[in-house]
Amino acid sequence: MTTDDILSEYLIAPDPGATRLTRAVDGHDETGAPTCISVVEERPLTIFLNKREIVTAMTIGDYPDYLALGFLRNQGMLSDDDQITGVDYDEDIDTVVVRTARETDYEDKLARKTRTSGCAVGTVFGDMMEGLDGLTLPATSLKTSWLYALAQKINRTPSLYLEAGAIHGTVLCQEDRPLVYMEDVGRHNAVDKVAGWMLSERVSGTDKILYTTGRLTSEMVIKTAQMGIPALVSRSGFTAWGVEIAREVGLTLIGRMRGQRFTCLSGEGRLIRDTDPAHVTHEDRKHRRKGGGE
Repeated sequence: MTTDDILSEYLIAPDPGATRLTRAVDGHDETGAPTCISVVEERPLTIFLNKREIVTAMTIGDYPDYLALGFLRNQGMLSDDDQITGVDYDEDIDTVVVRTARETDYEDKLARKTRTSGCAVGTVFGDMMEGLDGLTLPATSLKTSWLYALAQKINRTPSLYLEAGAIHGTVLCQEDRPLVYMEDVGRHNAVDKVAGWMLSERVSGTDKILYTTGRLTSEMVIKTAQMGIPALVSRSGFTAWGVEIAREVGLTLIGRMRGQRFTCLSGEGRLIRDTDPAHVTHEDRKHRRKGGGE
């Protein structure tokens, strides 16, 4: 399968050539020789909900509307049935204002913050478990052939990670097709962009898979569950609380997926092992990502 064939499957794919997202920086290598590399840009984005300032996030700056919608959705400040009357982005002052038909007042929620373990300093307002009470995800089956196909396609997709590194990716998938690939300096931002696209397009998560390069922490599990997605897959490892929450809500949780290998710590009964790992193509070294701490 060629790169063009892979890109044709996406609804939204990364744009590693976008000049606003990276900057060329001069330096020196280990021998002292001059070198020039691409580094990821990082800029603040302030999110308002109606007249209230909610948060300022550090982001690469693409898809600010999806990031704002997804952040507010995943914090429980927007619901799927909210009537959104406007999403206005002002590039000059790096601000997004999301407007709704109903009045909103989240002073109590804003007063309670939990600093999360994620890079780029993820923050969850209020009770981290809020919105999970009584939530049970659909017991959707997951074929291992889909997982292997997705890993190969995603790892071969041109991306900012392959161009400049120092970034996380999150991909919304359906069976063996990658649909929406978002990247950012923080994995939470990348997930929120996917959530914002889903909310904007009114896309259900029932039959979807979320693939991420980041660690499977409690917040990643919570966000995936709140998005109604029954399967979360990563190249990286797990946290104990993330596994515990996944088991409570019925989320299929798969980590350390590299080449022929993966580990399932939640939802084993929903896996359909229709592919012999011995027949899976090894990862091309140039497309390998780091795992674990990323």
